[in-house]
Amino acid sequence: MALSLPASAWALSARVSGIEGEAADNIENYLAGLEGEQYSPARLEAEARRRAAEALRPFGYYEPQFELSLVGEPVTRVDIAVTPGPQVVVRRLAISVRGEAGGDEAFEEVLAAHGLAEGEPLRHAPYDRLRNRLAGLALERGYFDSYFRDRRLEVRPWEQSAHITLTFDSGPRYRFGEVDIQGSHIRLDRLERMLNFAPGDPYLAGDLSEYTQRLGQSGWFESVSVRPRLPGEEGGASPDGPEEVPVSVHLTPADRHQFEVALGYATDVGPRTHFSWNQPWINSRGHSLNHDLFISGPEQRFTGEYRLPLADPLRDSYRLQYGLRHRDQDDTRSLESSVELARQWRFENDWVQSLYLRSSFEDFTQGGEAERVWLLYPGISWSRTRTRNPRFPTWGDRQRIAFEYSDTSWGSSASFFRSTLDSQWIRMWGANTRLIARTGVGVIETSDFDKIPPSLRFFTGGDRSVRGYGYESLAPRNDEGRLRGGRQLFTASGEIQRRVTGNWWAAAFVDTGDAFDDWWPETLNTGAGLGIRWVSPVGPIRLDIAHPFDDEENAWRLHFAIGPEF
Repeated sequence: MALSLPASAWALSARVSGIEGEAADNIENYLAGLEGEQYSPARLEAEARRRAAEALRPFGYYEPQFELSLVGEPVTRVDIAVTPGPQVVVRRLAISVRGEAGGDEAFEEVLAAHGLAEGEPLRHAPYDRLRNRLAGLALERGYFDSYFRDRRLEVRPWEQSAHITLTFDSGPRYRFGEVDIQGSHIRLDRLERMLNFAPGDPYLAGDLSEYTQRLGQSGWFESVSVRPRLPGEEGGASPDGPEEVPVSVHLTPADRHQFEVALGYATDVGPRTHFSWNQPWINSRGHSLNHDLFISGPEQRFTGEYRLPLADPLRDSYRLQYGLRHRDQDDTRSLESSVELARQWRFENDWVQSLYLRSSFEDFTQGGEAERVWLLYPGISWSRTRTRNPRFPTWGDRQRIAFEYSDTSWGSSASFFRSTLDSQWIRMWGANTRLIARTGVGVIETSDFDKIPPSLRFFTGGDRSVRGYGYESLAPRNDEGRLRGGRQLFTASGEIQRRVTGNWWAAAFVDTGDAFDDWWPETLNTGAGLGIRWVSPVGPIRLDIAHPFDDEENAWRLHFAIGPEF
């Protein structure tokens, strides 16, 4: 039986002395490609000397001396002692940009930070970076006729000197031409309002990327292609015409009906099913219609949303939301129907402002007390969600603050002022430690608390609030010991996760909070525990065991859930 090894098994390793840092690493990299069995000892030594000398030139060493030792039979390692010799110094430096780019601030910033200077040791890397950056920046900013008038790196080893000459001629800067949109089922005036540039504006490749992103975020299209027709291409700028770049936009409509089914499980609600029917566009104006059906043991919910985009479809819209909700959980029985009309603004900083008017009818029994109430109340909210890697965020945060007001003077069954604040943060500490913090605050001021439905009262406890306690089991109780719900709410949580291996993480956490009537309670209910996290193909799976410090009947409670934090 014969044993054959791939050629890489005989690749040489190198041990370098006499020089350190990047120069030594570069020698090792250059010698790593040698295969000892392919050379005689004399040829191998000559090739090693040649490669080592070549590896030192980018650092300004043009006259090095080497002492080599070949180790092994066949040779598996080269020991090389380096005497680098004098380092070449930049004696003359002439770098200039001509043409319209000479007054372009972006080019001025590049020239101010290139890292080359007369009297400093020569290094090839800054010179190569500058040359490539000038050429790349010209394409990014529309200097399509640019070229190097002069590009020389003259090295004189006998003088230990180098002369660098780099003359870049940008020529004229091209401007955006007409935008041709093909394949759209949405009215062109809607898409044109989304443009972030206009014909005649200076060309900038980043503007095309941003427009592509805007079209993709609309949800109207399955595929989006935005590309310039550059000089020399068919339909591009003519050599004898104005310096303009026409833009071609090719679109493919998204499926008009999109369906999704999701199954899950959480200790709070048990098995759960979520079905969604999304229509990202229902007419040429880009209106959309979405429906969701959520089913679990204690709660069933059907919701719909009709969205009417305005002049800026990504930032301004009207939304009509409606839904039915049934709850049967512990001391809560409720059937709610609601309709909400909202005007929404999305700002440049990603905050979303929503001004809305909500009407709801709720037939409920809370803690043995039954009521039927109709409420009409305006509200305003601000929210923002930011995340990287939504499946298992390594960075993100979510905030929401809302104020709502109802009054019997316009027919509502109860008068109240209600405000809520929720905040959650995820950050990484190094590559393997994940920190999570969250807090929630709520208050409702009313003299008609008996007519406030369960959907507006405060309860806490469970997988996503205070672990160690049952789902929404923390709230004031009536004389019969049944849950009544609270006028105020406070929760806070801190969690640290540490990667064990791959997609497995260990977690430790402390949660505290309560719902109450008198601000503030003497003590908060607190739970702490340990858990594991698995980032599975279907989403994060969380398993926690928590100890409630204020529950004498239950020493431990298990919490299990599937799905991301946001």
